[in-house]
Amino acid sequence: MTTTTAIRTARLYADLALLVAAALWGVAFLFQKSATVHLGPLAFVAARCAVAAVALAPLALREARGGPSAGPSFHAMAAAAGAAFLVAAWLQQAGIETATVTNTGFLTALYVVITPFIAWAWGARAPGLIVWPAAGLSVLGTLLLGGGTLGAFAPGDRLVALSAVFWALHVVLTAHASHFARPIGFTALQLAVVAALAATGSLLLEAPTAAGLAAAAFDILFVGLLSTALSFTLLTVALQHAPPSEAAVILSAETVFAALAAYLVLGERLSALGWAGALLILAAILLVQVGPALALRSPRP
Repeated sequence: MTTTTAIRTARLYADLALLVAAALWGVAFLFQKSATVHLGPLAFVAARCAVAAVALAPLALREARGGPSAGPSFHAMAAAAGAAFLVAAWLQQAGIETATVTNTGFLTALYVVITPFIAWAWGARAPGLIVWPAAGLSVLGTLLLGGGTLGAFAPGDRLVALSAVFWALHVVLTAHASHFARPIGFTALQLAVVAALAATGSLLLEAPTAAGLAAAAFDILFVGLLSTALSFTLLTVALQHAPPSEAAVILSAETVFAALAAYLVLGERLSALGWAGALLILAAILLVQVGPALALRSPRP
């Protein structure tokens, strides 16, 4: 096998891995919805993150043996990212109690458009020009997804939309931690932080029961093992062979998988106006992720 063929083969497998990750993330919303019958939002977040942290622990230990040592700044950044993850996951899980799976998928994906603005506020450079029309598309798309008026949104829709802000903050914090060169350890540690904080909050605010945990066990295992631990590992490996712009296009299929799963399993339907909004949100996501790469490739006059 030639070097060129090997590179193409690796990239193909990377694209397939990304597609699997997108499918798992999209389908996971079904299990998150199912779990709301048995567990409060914090209890579910604690359980899914505990399962994922335990699953990633062996990989994190292996990574630590071959990588740089972790210092106080590593732990502090992991704790900060864990706090952002906690708020985002809590809002999303609380929102999906009344929001549809379809809306949850598209509204969560707004974090892609919000991330450049969070990064700007963090102190980085201002968003590129292409981000501004994408933001406009996402706002219009969100409005249409809700039926044309903000008042048409269910309370859960608003919580999910708010969660996108904290998912964006989580992305920025994770990006700032990239120089530690310990992605699996960083993720495992922040998930452990989330599990501990969410469990404490659940005991104080929700009074979870063993029966509820048992009833939601399959939902917890699917989301914890497949859409959190496995999907993250697939993403980490795939990004070694696929460029970020290409990965973003494939991962945006998460929203499509969520809508398709909701259609097939729950019988959810979007109105024509809702589909127009969903497509505008998807267009905004692709514009943010792919636009800059296309601009760089375009010939200069």
